[in-house]
Amino acid sequence: MNSKKKTGLLLAGLLVLAAIAGAVLIGKYSGTPDARPTATATAVVSASATPSSRLATISAAELPAEARDTLALIDQGGPFPYRQDGVVFENRENRLPKRAGGYYHEYTVKTPGERDRGPRRIVVGSDGDTYYTADHYASFRHVLR
Repeated sequence: MNSKKKTGLLLAGLLVLAAIAGAVLIGKYSGTPDARPTATATAVVSASATPSSRLATISAAELPAEARDTLALIDQGGPFPYRQDGVVFENRENRLPKRAGGYYHEYTVKTPGERDRGPRRIVVGSDGDTYYTADHYASFRHVLR
């Protein structure tokens, strides 16, 4: 094989590798469709949002009083006011980072004026990562504790 052919093949190979690397980087940093905030989300993704989840953040102190009460109950292990509290949250909407089944558990946040459980929840992962939704899973904020 002559040197022009070798050089051409080498350049073609490098271009293929560069294209593959570019595709991997674009996929890695653009986020996945299930991790992007939805149009119904009321929070704007802040500069402090975690890059892996691309969710807006909220400090525990900024949560509604009822959500802070729920966090306190979670921290002390209950008792919880609703029998559904503590059940596995399956993340069917794929709004939270993907984890193995059984990783997330949900807890009701009382909503003033609601006769039933209302739309607000705290979802906690096995590693302690905590999320708040005020709109029954349409959007989430990562709670900074």
